[in-house]
Amino acid sequence: MAKLNIVNVLGQKVSTIELNDEVFSIKPHNQSMFDLVLSERASLRQGTHSTKNRTEVSGGGRKPWKQKGTGRARQGSIRSPQWRGGGIVFGPTPLKNYELKMNKKARKLAMKSGWSLKLKDGQIHTIDNMEFKNPSSKDFIKLLNNIKVNEKKVLLVLNGDEKEYNTFLSSRNISNVLPVISTEVMLDDILNSQAIITTKKALKEIEGRLL
Repeated sequence: MAKLNIVNVLGQKVSTIELNDEVFSIKPHNQSMFDLVLSERASLRQGTHSTKNRTEVSGGGRKPWKQKGTGRARQGSIRSPQWRGGGIVFGPTPLKNYELKMNKKARKLAMKSGWSLKLKDGQIHTIDNMEFKNPSSKDFIKLLNNIKVNEKKVLLVLNGDEKEYNTFLSSRNISNVLPVISTEVMLDDILNSQAIITTKKALKEIEGRLL
């Protein structure tokens, strides 16, 4: 079983936690991680882009000139694609779905690989208690300084309890900190972070979901 130190808000070790090797100590699978990051990024696309084809643009009701005898190429409408202001051919529409499907087992493998990478690199920091009495970015910055991650890109993983709401408020205005709920954490965020701060409860929730 992999072990991880648990520290307090002062950065002092208070205990250890055992983590399941099937989640936090596997050999990273690069292809599954690549596929999941693509899927996550694709799911963030709104798909609201839209263009008008020749049936939707205004004008073009009559033939610009007669078919023969002018010496020019025949034209049926001034709103044909080759005309300025004409319709767009094969342009994007809101009907396009960018979702990339991925099997559940492959998703789990990718998430396990991401967590295993971060644990191997020593970038996971577990805090015993992050319940702030009042929202305070100043106090949260002190926490970052105490565990020596104040200059890194930090992913803060909370378990969604009401007691941690002030912690969320304290961290959301800090530019290098991204607070997320353990059920909504994305692999892209894990890989892009340089340090992950979480609680014992949130870490165990993630472990149980991936087993």
